[in-house]
Amino acid sequence: MTTILDAVDLRTQLVGENRLELLIFRLHSAQLFAINVFKVREIVKQPHLHSLPGSHASVCGVANIRGQSIPIIDLRKAIGVRATEEHSETNLIITEYNRSVQGFLVGQVMNIANMTWQDIQPPPSQVGKNNYLTAITRIEKDGVERLVSIVDVEKVLAQIVSYNTDISDDILDQHLVSQFHGRKILIVDDSSTARAQIRDTLAQLGLEIIEAINGQKALDILKGWCDEGKDVNQEILMMFTDAEMPEMDGYRLTHEIRNDPRMKDLFIALNTSLSGSFNQAMVDKVGCNRFISKFQPDLLVEVVQDRLRETLKQPV
Repeated sequence: MTTILDAVDLRTQLVGENRLELLIFRLHSAQLFAINVFKVREIVKQPHLHSLPGSHASVCGVANIRGQSIPIIDLRKAIGVRATEEHSETNLIITEYNRSVQGFLVGQVMNIANMTWQDIQPPPSQVGKNNYLTAITRIEKDGVERLVSIVDVEKVLAQIVSYNTDISDDILDQHLVSQFHGRKILIVDDSSTARAQIRDTLAQLGLEIIEAINGQKALDILKGWCDEGKDVNQEILMMFTDAEMPEMDGYRLTHEIRNDPRMKDLFIALNTSLSGSFNQAMVDKVGCNRFISKFQPDLLVEVVQDRLRETLKQPV
C-alpha cells in the first residue's frame, strides 16, 4: 500500500518545478472553472441532502459521505454565476481547506489539467475587488482555447464562516510587546481574503505588513533589496507565504530564496490551506522553517514570537 512518504515523493516531484494540477468543471454554464486538485478528496454524484434551517444562503444542506456529515455549498450561488444550461449533471467535489471538510455542488466535471504556475495569471484588475477568483488560465478544449477561472475558495468560505482574528490573552508574551513595533513581515498570498486575515492578526502586535500577491512579486521585492545592498533579515523579521499562487508558487519562491546566498537565511513560514503530516513532509523537503495550516491566529502569533526571540538572542 502506498505510504504517506510515497505520496509525498510523487507530489514533490512538482516542487521546484512550479507545476500544479487543476480540476476543471462547469457551474451549469458554458464557462470553465477550476480548483487545485491538491485540495480535492473525492468527486461523487449529488447525494441526498439534509436541509439546515437558518444556514447561510449558499449552504444547501448536509450530506452523509462515508459516515461523515459534510456541509454542502452551492458554488454557483456562492460566487454569483447564472445558470445557462439545464441541470442535467450535478456533481459534488469534496474538499479539505483550512483543516475543515466541505463539499461544493458543481455541474459537469471535465478533466484534470497539468500546468505550470507560469501559465496561471492574476485576474485583470478591471474586474474589481469583489470577484471570487484568485487567477485565470487557458486550456485547449476540442481544438479551441478556453478561458478557465480559478476560484478563490478561501474567500467563498470566509463569506459563510466568519474568521476570528482575536488573539488569546495567554498567547501574547508581554516581554516582547515593545519589540514588535517597527518590525516588518512580508506576506505572500494570491487571496486578498487570506492576506487580510494575516494582516489583521499581526497588525495587533504593532507589526508593519508588506504584501505581495504571488511568489514572483515577493522575489522581486527581496532581490530589489539585495541589489541595493540591503540585508533582507534587517528589512523583515520573516516571511509568510502561501503554497499555491499564479506565476510562481510558494515552493518555487522558497527554492529561489534558499539558492541565493544573499537571502538564503531568511525565515520562511509556509501558511497554507493544505494540512496534515503529508504537507509537513513536503515543507521539510522544500526548505521552509515552519508550516502553518490556515487559519490560526494564535499560531501565527506564536510563530512570530518564536522568530523574534530567536533574533534577539543573535549578536548584533
